[in-house]
Amino acid sequence: MYNSYLPSIIKQFEYYKSLGDKTINQLSIEELKKEFVDDSNSIAIIVKHIAGNMLSRWTNFLTEDGEKSWRYRDKEFEDTFQTKEELVIYWMKGWNCLFDAISSLTEKDLERIIYIRNQGHTVIEAINRQLAHYAYHIGQLVFLGKLLKKNNWVSLSIPKGKSKTYNQEKFNQEKGRRHFTDDL
Repeated sequence: MYNSYLPSIIKQFEYYKSLGDKTINQLSIEELKKEFVDDSNSIAIIVKHIAGNMLSRWTNFLTEDGEKSWRYRDKEFEDTFQTKEELVIYWMKGWNCLFDAISSLTEKDLERIIYIRNQGHTVIEAINRQLAHYAYHIGQLVFLGKLLKKNNWVSLSIPKGKSKTYNQEKFNQEKGRRHFTDDL
């Protein structure tokens, strides 16, 4: 499992990071900070929450509870970014923490029990939990990005009306084992 699960999960995280990166790259700081209704989350706030979660969950992943005493989750929902560069630096800090933690795992680690808020998880369960959490929020980033850019949005997936062409390209390739992100 080690030889297939960890490389696959790393590619999955890289894929969701790339969706976030491509969304952030299309937007100005003003767009990143836009809230559509009172008490909603802007992209900047969601980025702050994702990165804050990553820093808490992945710092000393195998030896400390994933909810750190130094994390102030409620403050993640206060937009404090002044520049796009500041937002991107924090975004990258979270992702670097995640990738450093995962890349150091060994096969023996996968069945270890780690804790998040005193709830025991195998390492695999904890990784899957976080992947689902980040995918959920990155979907929000992409959706908000589309709303902000309207007709100027550069699609991050198969554009509407292009499924047939996309599928034809895929079926023209020889069958083989590969990850769906390999040619993105």
